[in-house]
Amino acid sequence: MKTQESSGARPSPEQEAETRRRRVHVVLKGAMIASLTGCLVLGGVLMLWPPDEKTAPPPAPGAAARAVSRGVPPELPDLTALIGDREARVRKHPKDAGAWAVLGTAYVEQARRDADAGYYPKAERALRTSLKVRPNGNAAALDGMAALANARRDFPAARKWGEAALKVDRARWTTYPLLIDAYTGLGDYKAVKRTLDRLLTLRTGPAVMARAAAVYWDRGRPEDAAAELSDAAAAARSPAERAAWLERGGQLAWERGDREAALRLFREALRTDPGQRAAQVGEGRALAALGRTAEALSAYRAALAEQPAPEYALELGELYESLGLKPEARAQYDLVRDLVRSAAAGGVDEELVLGRMEADHGDPKSAVRRLRAEWRRQPSIAVADALGWALHRAGDHKGAWTFAVRATDRQKGGTMRSALYAYHRGMIERDLRLHGPARRHLEEALRLNPYFSPLHVPLARTALKALGEPPDKLPPDVRPPRVRRPDVRPPAERTPQVRPPTERAPEDRPPTGRTPEVRPTGDRASGVPRLPEQP
Repeated sequence: MKTQESSGARPSPEQEAETRRRRVHVVLKGAMIASLTGCLVLGGVLMLWPPDEKTAPPPAPGAAARAVSRGVPPELPDLTALIGDREARVRKHPKDAGAWAVLGTAYVEQARRDADAGYYPKAERALRTSLKVRPNGNAAALDGMAALANARRDFPAARKWGEAALKVDRARWTTYPLLIDAYTGLGDYKAVKRTLDRLLTLRTGPAVMARAAAVYWDRGRPEDAAAELSDAAAAARSPAERAAWLERGGQLAWERGDREAALRLFREALRTDPGQRAAQVGEGRALAALGRTAEALSAYRAALAEQPAPEYALELGELYESLGLKPEARAQYDLVRDLVRSAAAGGVDEELVLGRMEADHGDPKSAVRRLRAEWRRQPSIAVADALGWALHRAGDHKGAWTFAVRATDRQKGGTMRSALYAYHRGMIERDLRLHGPARRHLEEALRLNPYFSPLHVPLARTALKALGEPPDKLPPDVRPPRVRRPDVRPPAERTPQVRPPTERAPEDRPPTGRTPEVRPTGDRASGVPRLPEQP
């Protein structure tokens, strides 16, 4: 049977209408499917499109970002991941001021962990970009600039940035620890106390406890400092944070001369965070004091390989010198100079360490010039001690004594809790022939920490032995005044002194060949004499 199309017959009007309806239905159905597909695609694109930076907040910072903003050491892998994440963020969104601030602060922490001053210029560029994008009310970037200045030992700049951050938000507690560091570096201890008091009213927690401990130690309260650090370590929120507070606790134990406790705390910090290089250096220090020099040298070398800080190289050099290994010691002292130059290229001021090294192992006159400039810029206790010792080594003992007193006399703002400072003052006083004060301060140094330096402890013992024991009879000008103690017993219990009738009290005896002269007393203005009262 043939169809109409094959036979050439024309279709009926009803058939043509049905065909048109089918074609329109197919077209409309395709258009609807295409429209629906387009909506879905457009919706997905809009979901992936970055939000408007002026209205939408940036992604919430992670644990590492919160740690660096609080001045708490984050985990090293987390810190690396944070830096990579923020770098990617600012490449895509260069107007994100918050991301720039977090990135700059993270660079500061990375530089501190690696002792790599090359991160500091990167940190400054990131933080200044944040301030350029958001010049007003950007407290996070101002905090970052203060942290950067403290890390570079530029304490006047740190004070400026920290105080600017407080003007933005006085309740921002993270600014106060940065200002405490700046004021300490400038020797403004009244401001340190005032700032700590304000911080303690705003915040509690491990970071605040650790900051308070540092202030307590500087002000001669070691027991309070140790208690605060113990509590901070117990309440730490991450292994890296706990290791940092344990390391500081080890430092306090070392300053007290407790070698075993210091070694235990340093090793616990290393077990908690193997990247804690300050604890590894502390371990070497304690092992050397215990006579385990081979282990001590290994600890120093391992720490210095991962974190080449000038202070660590100086300690290792002095340990070599105390063992009679002079070529190895000289190599470390040369390394100190190289590291200081490298740090200066990143804007870091290591003149204090270099001055200490030159005073003992190089050119004392050069040390005096460097440390005088440092003193004019930031007159802290540490600089006063180093400058006094450099002057002593250069032969100016009187000038040295002035700064040694400044570093150790509490009435002048100093602290008597440093064995090294007491040793320096004692040696200066010995050369000034102030034998009594010299003996007292050398004894104090060895009492505070009998192991404070493998190089200087033997010199302190030799000097103290040469001074000898104090004389049995003191010269009249140094004898303490005799003070009559008041009788605090009730009147009924007091026994009156009765002298024999023939004996007269010393004050009643007339001088030989003279009769006692009785002068009238009374009102001189009226001229009326008053007779002495009868006994």
